[in-house]
Amino acid sequence: MPTLERLNHHALRDTVITFRDAMKAHAAGINRLNVYPVPDGDTGTNMARTLDAVVAELESAEDGQVATCEAISHGSLMGARGNSGVILSQILRGLAGTMKDATEGTALKVAEALKAASAAAYQAVLKPIEGTILTVVRESADAAHEAAEAGESLVGVLRAARLAGKSALDRTPDMLPVLKDAGVVDAGGAGFLLLLDSALHVVDGVPLPEPEEFDGPSVEQLEAAAHRHAKDGGIDVSELRYEVMYFLHLDDGKIQAFKEDWGEIGGSIVVVGGDGLWNCHVHTNDIGAAVEVALDLGGRPKQIRITDLFEEMAEEHAQREAALGGGHKATAGLPPVTCAVVAVSSGDGLSELFGQLGVQGVVTGGQTLNPSTAELLAAVEAVNAHQVVVLPNNKNIIPVAEQLDGLTAKTVIVVPTRSMPEALAALVVYDPEAEAAANAEEMAEAAESVATGEVTQAVRGTNSDAGPINEGDWMGIVGGARSPVKGIVAVSGTLDGATVALLELLVLPGREIVTVIEGRDAAGGHTDVIHAWLDEHRPDVQVEVHRGGQPLYPYLFGVE
Repeated sequence: MPTLERLNHHALRDTVITFRDAMKAHAAGINRLNVYPVPDGDTGTNMARTLDAVVAELESAEDGQVATCEAISHGSLMGARGNSGVILSQILRGLAGTMKDATEGTALKVAEALKAASAAAYQAVLKPIEGTILTVVRESADAAHEAAEAGESLVGVLRAARLAGKSALDRTPDMLPVLKDAGVVDAGGAGFLLLLDSALHVVDGVPLPEPEEFDGPSVEQLEAAAHRHAKDGGIDVSELRYEVMYFLHLDDGKIQAFKEDWGEIGGSIVVVGGDGLWNCHVHTNDIGAAVEVALDLGGRPKQIRITDLFEEMAEEHAQREAALGGGHKATAGLPPVTCAVVAVSSGDGLSELFGQLGVQGVVTGGQTLNPSTAELLAAVEAVNAHQVVVLPNNKNIIPVAEQLDGLTAKTVIVVPTRSMPEALAALVVYDPEAEAAANAEEMAEAAESVATGEVTQAVRGTNSDAGPINEGDWMGIVGGARSPVKGIVAVSGTLDGATVALLELLVLPGREIVTVIEGRDAAGGHTDVIHAWLDEHRPDVQVEVHRGGQPLYPYLFGVE
C-alpha cells in the first residue's frame, strides 16, 4: 500500500477501528499490568469497551471530516468506561477537536492534534500524576511536534511519537513506586501506544504488534504494591472502596467547583465533556456524597454506575493465588474455555470459593438482592467462552436467568440451582472443556442430589409446621430436591438450638458429607457446637467448613 502523506477522514476512521481491534487483542495482557491506584485489573477491557462505543458511533455517522470527528468525540464521551476509558475518551476528543477543522491532516496538524490530546487529558484529571498514561501521551506529543517543526513527513512524525512514547512507558516504574513494586509498566500508557501503532499501520502499513504474554505481578508483588499508600492529595487512594461514574448535566462554569468538591471526598478524579454534559469518574468511600455534590451545584446526574473495587481486588487475588497454588502459570486475563460458568453469589467468601472452582463470572446477589437481567447478561458477555452455564442459586433469580439465552449470541443454559450449597455441588462436576449441554446435565444431577438447610432469624411472628414463631426467634429451614422434609422444620430462641434441631432432621443416617457455609454473623463458638453435635451424633460424616460471608443466614448447609 502507498504511504499516506495526509491523514484524511477515511484514514482517521480506519485508525480508530484498527485501534479498537488491536486493543481487544491486547486487552488481557494490558489488564495484567494494571495495579494503580488499586489492582482492579480492567484497564485494557475498559479502553476496548470505550473504543467499541466510538466505532459504533462511526458506523452510523455520515461521511466527511466533520461528521467523522464529531462521531469520535461524542462516541468517546458517552461510551467511556472506568478511569482509563474516561482519560482515553479525552485523548480522542482532543484529537478529533483539532482534526475537525482541518481540511487535510498534514504532519503538523496531526502533531498539533496530539498536543491537544495531551492537554485535554491533563485537564480532565483533578490532580495529574506522572508515570501514568498522561506522561506517555505528553512525551509522544512533544516528540511529534518537534519532528513536524523539523519538516518530517506524517510517517516521521508518527514514528517519533511512538519512539518517545515507548521510552516514556519504559520509565513509568521509575516515576511511580507502586509500578516498580509490582514489576510492571503503566497499563494505560501501554494501551495508548496501540493508537500510534494503529496510525502507523494505516499510514505506512507497519505491522501491528502481536499481543504479549504478560505474566503480570505476582501475588507477592501485588501485596507490596497494595501496602504502598499512593496519595492523591491528602487522600489514601488505596483505601477508597468504590468507583462511581455517571453522566452529569451541569453548567460549564461550575465544573471546576464540582471537581474540587469531589476532591474532598475521593481520588482518581477524571471529568471530561463540555457544553453542559460531562462524564465523571471518582474513587470514594462515600457513594452518597459523590452524587450529592452534583445535586448541590444544581446538576443532574444520570446513568450512575458503582463498582466495589475491593471486591474486584479480592477476586483477582483469589484467582491468582488459585492458579499459582495449583502449580499452573497465571494466564493473562480469563483463559478461553469451551464452557464457562456464571454464578450468583451472596457473599465475598462464596465468590472466592466459586473462583477457585473455575467460575469466570460472579454476580453479587441472593436473598433480598436479586441481580437484574442486565447484570447477568454483562457477566455472560464478559466470560471467555461461547457456551455458558448459569447458576442462579435462588428461586427468584431463575426466571430472570432463563431470559439470557435469547439476549446474546452465546449459548446459555440455566441449571436451576436454588441455593449456594447446590451450586457448590454442581461445580464439583463442572468440566470447562465439555459442551454446555453435557455440563448442564451433570451439574443439575449433582445439585439435585444435595439436601440443603439454612438458619435465619424471624423478622415477625407467625405460625409454622414447627410451631409458633416469635419475632427474633431462630428458624431452621430445609430445601433441596433430596431433602426428606421441606420448609421451616425447627424454631428456637437461640441460634445453637435452631441449628442442632435442623441438623437432626437434615443429616440423616447414611449421609456422607456435610458442607457448612459460615455467614457474616457466624461465630467460632457456634461453629464449635455444630462440630460437637456431628461428632457425637453423626460420627461417620465428613465435615467441610467454608467462610461464605453471606448476610442474614449465619449458616447454610449442604448434605450429600
